[in-house]
Amino acid sequence: MQTDKLNYRPWQATVQRMAFSALAAALLLGAGSAQAGMYRWVDSNGRVQYSDTPPTTYQKSGGAELNKQGNVVKRTQSEAERKAEAERKAEQMLVDKEKQKQAQLDRALTQTYTTEAEIDLARDRALENHKLVIEGAKTRAVAVGKNLTDLKNRIAGIQKSGQAVSPNLQEQLDQANREDQDLKKTIQNNEEAMKKVRGKYAADKVRFRELTGKQ
Repeated sequence: MQTDKLNYRPWQATVQRMAFSALAAALLLGAGSAQAGMYRWVDSNGRVQYSDTPPTTYQKSGGAELNKQGNVVKRTQSEAERKAEAERKAEQMLVDKEKQKQAQLDRALTQTYTTEAEIDLARDRALENHKLVIEGAKTRAVAVGKNLTDLKNRIAGIQKSGQAVSPNLQEQLDQANREDQDLKKTIQNNEEAMKKVRGKYAADKVRFRELTGKQ
């Protein structure tokens, strides 16, 4: 029997390649089967369920993907867990932001002052403007009060005589009343501002003492 030596080796190589490909495919299928796992989740009734495919509610209910040995290889959070996680991260971001803000204030405080006496001096300067505004408003209020008393007396005398009060005189009274109220409001606002200034600088002194250890 004769053998075609020219075609023998190519044909043999082809058979070997086909055998190798079949073996590789089998190994890949076997590996895929070995790696295939199961899914564990809790259903709406609170019962633990197992399946080789994830349920349609997997993204909502969450669960765990297990390997053949029953070990968790992947964890999927439930919708409630993802929401709670997002809220926790948002809260932590606010906390971190407040910490950064406080750190900036602390640096500014220690870079601006070297002693508590300097803080007291800055406080007094900040209060001075409010004091001047209050003093000016009180002085003006005395004059407006006298004018109001005079206008009211004049109007009372006119009404007592049975005459009509002129629009001009009534407008003067209304304007004086408005100015009197504005002055009282100005005094009140600046007094409240002074309280805030004192509170701010008192807190600054306490914080400065904490940061520097100076008494």
